Amino acid sequence: MASLSILDLVRVNEGSDARVALDNARALAARAEDWGYKRIWFAEHHNMEGIASAATSIVIAHIAAGSRTIRVGAGGIMLPNHSPYIIAEQFGTLARLFPGRIDLGLGRAPGTDQLTLRALRRAADSADRFPYDVMELQSYFAPATPGTKILAVPAAGTGVPLWILGSSTYGAMLAAELGLPYAFASHFAPDMLIPALQTYRSRFKPSAQLDRPYAMVGVNVIAARTDAEARRLATTQQMSFTGIFRGARGLAQPPIEDIETYWTPVERAQVLAMLSRSIIGSRGTVASGLAALVAETGADEVMVVSDVHDFDARLQSFEIIAQTG
Repeated sequence: MASLSILDLVRVNEGSDARVALDNARALAARAEDWGYKRIWFAEHHNMEGIASAATSIVIAHIAAGSRTIRVGAGGIMLPNHSPYIIAEQFGTLARLFPGRIDLGLGRAPGTDQLTLRALRRAADSADRFPYDVMELQSYFAPATPGTKILAVPAAGTGVPLWILGSSTYGAMLAAELGLPYAFASHFAPDMLIPALQTYRSRFKPSAQLDRPYAMVGVNVIAARTDAEARRLATTQQMSFTGIFRGARGLAQPPIEDIETYWTPVERAQVLAMLSRSIIGSRGTVASGLAALVAETGADEVMVVSDVHDFDARLQSFEIIAQTG
């Protein structure tokens, strides 16, 4: 069985606030390492009131300080939004504080809308420089050499492992060319999963970081004692995705009994297409679904999103998923 890891969206629920979401994420990480999860990642999203992980490096510090062994990282930092030098300083600092536990996943998309992109003071064409920015970032984590004029203190020599994130073959080709591990976002963009993995593996070039391809697959998994209860819990995520198509990304809502009363037929088709690789059910159902996913993809690691409204139910979901390994 592939290793299991977690992507936590740090969802802010209706009737709650960002502090509760951040402390829940910290509590989840502490439990997850006891259950055997390999890593927990947090994503950079801006101008979304329902997600509290915009200041991703600070969130990572909060989570790592509340856990002992689990790897903590970004899944990911949207590099076009930032100077590579600043990201090196931030993650180099994290690596000094939590040695051997920090990951840096890098994405090319802005993770926000064009208006917010301007507020971030980044040019609209920043994504075009993504490959060069990745290589620049790599150089800052390498050991300093005599005569080096620019040091990203304290990043030099930390060798923070980089990952390329993607939802198309673009990221797969870049990860292969640079010899980096690759994480595919099939939890919201499932269509290109298999072509992207094939591209990555067929074009992979060994590097100082990695001698063979290493592929992670992101997937939505919601587990409960029964299939019916898991399907009810999944309505929270289905409503959140419906909000994307309505242009109304709000706080996470509690589950409802009948999702068909919430969305239109067109919204239903759109959301289910994005969530088509979701695995929802009891322990047996989830175990079968994960085994089938790994068999189909050859994934070295599965990164689980379990977007459940109630925190105790979310913990139970992750505990059940861990028991399938």
